Amino acid sequence: MFTEYIKAALKHAKYVALEDGTYMATVEGLCGVIAIGDTIENCREDLIQVIEGWIALGLRMGHSIPPIDGYTIDVSSEPIYVVE
Repeated sequence: MFTEYIKAALKHAKYVALEDGTYMATVEGLCGVIAIGDTIENCREDLIQVIEGWIALGLRMGHSIPPIDGYTIDVSSEPIYVVE
């Protein structure tokens, strides 16, 4: 579930070369998701970690996670009972 969502988010990533030679990436629709790296690949790796943390924090705080390309992350607020 997370992997497909993150892959979809990465397809919408916008990378910008900064004046100091580093790169910054954002994803439209994911407010507060910003990554920075010395190379585009480092920036992409950081972006993956930032998205993962953004999802985890959003779910913990009860925020809805916006769909991307039909991928959603929904967590039921209903408790799960395991019968053994």
